[in-house]
This record gives sequence, C-alpha cells and structure tokens, in this order.
Amino acid sequence: MSTDRGIQRAIFVTPLGWVGVAASERGICRVVLPKKDKGEVEQELAEFPGAGDEGRSSRHPRSLSFTGGSVRIPLSAKGGKGGVERILAKSVKLLKRYFSGVRVSFDLPLDMRYYTPFQQAVWKATAEISHGETRSYAWIAKRVKNPKAARAVGQAMGANPVPIIVPCHRVISSAGTLGGFSTGVGMKKQLLELEKKKNINHRAHRGKLKQHDSLC
Repeated sequence: MSTDRGIQRAIFVTPLGWVGVAASERGICRVVLPKKDKGEVEQELAEFPGAGDEGRSSRHPRSLSFTGGSVRIPLSAKGGKGGVERILAKSVKLLKRYFSGVRVSFDLPLDMRYYTPFQQAVWKATAEISHGETRSYAWIAKRVKNPKAARAVGQAMGANPVPIIVPCHRVISSAGTLGGFSTGVGMKKQLLELEKKKNINHRAHRGKLKQHDSLC
C-alpha cells in the first residue's frame, strides 16, 4: 500500500493478473484492470492524479450515489486516514472475490468529483445493469434522456476510472458485438465470461436450495 497527497493505493494479484485500486478520503477514485506485469499497474496508478489534484475543477459533485443491479454505492465515506484505509481494504477484498469467480455486491463510496454531469449520469445508468447481463450504448443513452448520444456514451465508458465497480464491460453495441473497451475487447470478453460462469453456478445453487425446500 502506498500513499500520495491523501491518495492511498494498493496492488494485488488475482487469477486474471495484477490489479490496482486507489482511494481518497471520499472514496474509491481509480481501479486498474488486470495486467500480467505488476509494474504496469504501478505506473498507471502513479500517473493517475486522483482526487487530491487541486489543479482540477471542483464544480462537480463530490461523489456518486448509485443504487441498482449488483452495485450500491453510498454518497459519502468516513473521513480521515483510518477511513481511507478501511475503504481501500474493503475494495481489495471485494475485488479479489470478484476475480476469483464469486458473485459480489459492491458497497463502496466513490470519489468522482472531477467528472462531468453527463459522465456521472452515464455511469449511474451503467450501475443499474445486473451482474451477468448486458445493455447497449443506445440503452444507456435513453436512460440518460439523450437518445442520440450513443457515441458520447461510448466515450464516457472509455473514461470510466473505476471499472468493475461501475461495470462498463456490460455495455455492448446494439448489434450484439462487444464494442470497444479501454483495455481491449479481450479483457471485456473475459469479464463477461467470468460473470456468465458465476450466474450459472448461482442459478444451480438456488435450484438445489429450492429442491431441498420442497423435500422438507
């Protein structure tokens, strides 16, 4: 774990590779998707200015509150150094479980204060997509009441600083193709396949429980 200007960072290994996460006193501000080289993750986290960059505009909301799908993100977090450490430790635990094939409900504060209202609206709509499901860029555009903005939605997805927590990998083209992804469509495909497997296992488990109940 490293600290820089109020931002704490953690790097950890998962079955898909090295993952990085950064948090401020207000919440998670960066997630770096799996990479084979730990150094690449370190570099991405170091290059990301984070919420502590005083040179950027602060006219946008401090954080986002999402309720939908498998994501519930409260409006604010406990301040102070201890609060940052708790947020970071919880995010690492949840992300490790996610990449290990466990169905996860993320309950984490996000610090997204430096992003535009449109980007925030797009990410809020994206958080409504349930685990293992997909929606189109056009669907998101309609949800944010701007049906002609599918291309702009794609650009907002590319700027998403907290993938997985805001599941931009679940957004595909209207034609059913994967579309783009910030780290390449290969990773997008891997994430969707991971969730598909989790959904199959989850449904099988529920089926067994239902069968057991009927025999009781």
